[in-house]
Amino acid sequence: MAIQNTNGTADAVVAPQQPAELDPSRLVINLASTLKPIPDPESLVFGEKTTDHMLLVSYDPVTGWSAPEIKPYGPLSLDPMSSCLQYCPNVFEGMKAYLGPNGEARLFRPQKNMERLTRSADRVALPPFNQEALLTLIKKLIEVDKHWIPAVPGYSLYIRPTIIGTRAALGVAASDSALIYVILSPAGPYFRGATKGISLLAVGESVRSWPGGTGGHKLGLNYAPGFLPQRLAAKQGYDQILWLLGDEEKVTEVGAMNFFAAVRREDGDIDLVTPPLDGTILPGLTRASTIDLAKAHTSGTLSLPGFPATQKIHIHERALPMSDLIAWSANGTLLEAFGVGTAVIVAPISRIGHAGKDLMLPVQEGGGLGPVGKGMWELITDIQTGKREFEDWSVVCGF
Repeated sequence: MAIQNTNGTADAVVAPQQPAELDPSRLVINLASTLKPIPDPESLVFGEKTTDHMLLVSYDPVTGWSAPEIKPYGPLSLDPMSSCLQYCPNVFEGMKAYLGPNGEARLFRPQKNMERLTRSADRVALPPFNQEALLTLIKKLIEVDKHWIPAVPGYSLYIRPTIIGTRAALGVAASDSALIYVILSPAGPYFRGATKGISLLAVGESVRSWPGGTGGHKLGLNYAPGFLPQRLAAKQGYDQILWLLGDEEKVTEVGAMNFFAAVRREDGDIDLVTPPLDGTILPGLTRASTIDLAKAHTSGTLSLPGFPATQKIHIHERALPMSDLIAWSANGTLLEAFGVGTAVIVAPISRIGHAGKDLMLPVQEGGGLGPVGKGMWELITDIQTGKREFEDWSVVCGF
């Protein structure tokens, strides 16, 4: 029975306020009054320089997402009890913007980044966001700072969308408050001077991920445990870690990259082997692109640059024990191995330190990459910069 008021009429039922969705139409832009000097591309070290502006938008459990703001780059203000500082509900993405043939800013398969960011945020129970809305805001930020994209082949503007939990309480619980921020950094080659391939130390006593863990998501907490092993590997003269898992010493990742091995078959074709997405492997965008392009080459949809059109590339997503790499190297069928990722695109691997010995891998003069890796690098970079169209992978940022 409805409760009656003094006038004898039923009180109206007031619907509870719904938290606001992330809305690009509410964007506020406050431009910097003084702009930074653009650095010489040759001086760039990955991730050290930032552009003039950043994007910020916060989430409140009652009011929802705030009006997004593009503002001058600067420090954040956080409560010392914020969840991100105590329990690490921090997720991020790695993207790049490239200059196209007509000077336009382009993104490479950005919807895939938004989908992975959503999965990562959900894994640590951060508030949900609208993928298309965030992508629209990122495009706008890139348009504001487009002049920071280096006009040099092989260079780009690195994009770091980040979501952090900002619940100001020490209770161990999911963060019902959050902050999205996006920063930009001009980038050149990730491994300078590594044209003859990078060296790896195979490590199994420390692991970057494990079954049932968070290795399949791009969480900040996945990276810090690898810093000490990486430091120890560097002291031994290696560039990166080859992460092994379990008694079978299954290859998982190369530092923060996905791993591929190209093996010659008896029929003359190539087997391209990479570990499966079993929850311990990050589903990398460059990994997916490499697999898709290899399948497209084999089906005749396109040809890998510098690679015979009649030679097929057979993809195998399967467990890859270290013993397989050793056996392939010993019998001469291992043609090349490489790591792939947004920052590096494709990086040749020249040697792997394992059990006190160095496994030497084939590398090519003038770039280190073999025919598969080189073809992938050329094709992916051509698509990224709009020189070649393929399935709408390259997205223009203009409005």
